[in-house]
Amino acid sequence: MSDMAKHLCVTDDCKKPSTLQCPVCLKMGIQGSYFCSQDCFKGSWKEHKVIHLLAKGKETNAYNPWPYYTFTGKLRPFEQTPRRPVPPHIPRPDYADHKEGRSKSEEALRGNNTIKVLDDEEIEGMRVACRLGREVLDEAARVCDVGVTTDEIDRAVHEACIERECYPSPMNYYNFPKSCCTSVNEVICHGIPDLRPLEDGDLCNVDVTVYHRGFHGDLNETFFVGNVKEQHKKLVQVTYEALMKAIAIVKPGERYREIGNVIQKHVHAHGFSVVKSYCGHGIHRLFHTAPNVPHYAKNSAVGVMKPGHCFTIEPMISEGTWRDVSWPDDWTAVTADGLFSAQFEQTLLVTESGCDILTKRRNENGTPHFMDHM
Repeated sequence: MSDMAKHLCVTDDCKKPSTLQCPVCLKMGIQGSYFCSQDCFKGSWKEHKVIHLLAKGKETNAYNPWPYYTFTGKLRPFEQTPRRPVPPHIPRPDYADHKEGRSKSEEALRGNNTIKVLDDEEIEGMRVACRLGREVLDEAARVCDVGVTTDEIDRAVHEACIERECYPSPMNYYNFPKSCCTSVNEVICHGIPDLRPLEDGDLCNVDVTVYHRGFHGDLNETFFVGNVKEQHKKLVQVTYEALMKAIAIVKPGERYREIGNVIQKHVHAHGFSVVKSYCGHGIHRLFHTAPNVPHYAKNSAVGVMKPGHCFTIEPMISEGTWRDVSWPDDWTAVTADGLFSAQFEQTLLVTESGCDILTKRRNENGTPHFMDHM
């Protein structure tokens, strides 16, 4: 693929193939600001230069939407860009155009613990959606680097979804404003992409879900940004190992509550903790549905695995306490002590003999991106 095909003009309503980059962004190490022409660059300068001001003002905390809020760690919110449009021809879930982002189809089944068994047509729909979701996350991995804003990662995810005729499932889901979640350092999950440039030593989790022809495919990975401390590399490694140990027990007849026992045993052995507030979930035509899949031990999850069940496992593992708090944006969940957290997620299909990892990376061993840099 040529460079011309890789990037689109960032000017609103343009989106032409672009190779010109903002010279100020290049000098400051801010990546991803591409324009198709000098005219587009000059015409959007007033809006674009905000990125430079935010980067310069980072140390003085120039942007602070919640002046009386006490943060648990060092991360701070930055300004967000407007929601990106989805072409009208792309099929969308029921919440996409709802004023409050409510999913009536999900709400109709709340409290119902019945786990849907997918038929052959639905299984094929899930396989396609999950394969496309993997391709989109791989595009995010390609751009995740020092100096890149999480908003630029969101742009890469959004454009990759549109290219594959997918709706980015997080967008407007109960009013979530972006196309993916980017959770940096002490953010456990549901971080909102913004104009903060990633820094050397950060951990950045990117959570992608795509909606394609009626089915959702959900996965995430935690990426190293630049030179990561050994203690944080270990956190990421142990989190991934815990996920894989849990996947290894997935088979017909296994109880969903056993997943948490396996994860917590491995995580505690390495001195880390398991976040309890968020869990894996059933997924197919609905983004979130039965079963609930807790990641901690001695949980009360309901259900036994059967062929045709489709669900996620997505352990969130923290350096320190398992307790979490939320930022005033009502989405960003962070560790209560400000220490780092990591997460990995796969969508699984229970088969007659075990399970298929529908969102598995298509490299030689199916290993995640961080292992390319170990």
